[in-house]
Amino acid sequence: MNKDLQAISEQQKETWNRFAAGWKKWDSVTMEFLQPMKEAIINYLQPEDGQKILDIAAGTGEPALSIATGMKNGIVTITDISSEMLEIVRQKAKAKKITNIDIVACDVSELPFEDNSFDAVSCRFGFMFFPEMQSAANEIWRVLKPGGRFATTVWNFPEKNFWVTAIMGTIMRLMEIPAPPSDVPGMFRCCKPGRMRGILDKSGFRNIEEKEILSTLKAKSVDEYWEMMTEIGASVATALSQANEAMRFKIKEEVFRIIKQKCPEKISLEANAILITALKQE
Repeated sequence: MNKDLQAISEQQKETWNRFAAGWKKWDSVTMEFLQPMKEAIINYLQPEDGQKILDIAAGTGEPALSIATGMKNGIVTITDISSEMLEIVRQKAKAKKITNIDIVACDVSELPFEDNSFDAVSCRFGFMFFPEMQSAANEIWRVLKPGGRFATTVWNFPEKNFWVTAIMGTIMRLMEIPAPPSDVPGMFRCCKPGRMRGILDKSGFRNIEEKEILSTLKAKSVDEYWEMMTEIGASVATALSQANEAMRFKIKEEVFRIIKQKCPEKISLEANAILITALKQE
């Protein structure tokens, strides 16, 4: 990895470590929110007892822990760049008495595993943040056994994800922040149709398919939504820290207005992801 990409990776590690406490606090909400994506990944991988499964960019532990729970003799290797996130995984695994796991802090572009090591690989919402996506795909292909399956999810277009654009879109509009270039790590980096297909195809994957997965983020109130998003969203918190008090008040007021307008009763904000599945042919 060159120096520029290494710097991005180190910055990401620091950011995820810093926001790990927020992800732990809101874990039950985010796990319910991301349940459809987890289920879609597991349904494709069809993990079998005795297999070796790798979960990349595991965050607070899904789908890895659910896969491990369903296997008696297999083992799930859980990886993330953030040691603080992985500590949350350890705590959750201990509480649920899940022992058939191996937790490894590592970078996806330099996986510390032998070729052809795993029967399946999962990666829920990690790809769009990888500094070098092609290197990541190459590494995933390398560690998969021939015949192994890979499944990942990325976020679809911003217009289909009001759960995050309600706050981040408002921040960008009122603070006049330009949209990030399409080739830098970010939430919607992989939303363009065919982008992930091209990356995986170049790595050697076959039978590549894409499918939309829908979900909703539910909150008890707009206040709860605001609190959660400012505690788990690095880009949200960073932007708000650069705004003066008057601007922060204006942003919050506008976010509350548009959410209450769209959800006058229960707070239920739509989300749309893309499931990408692929096979390493034998």
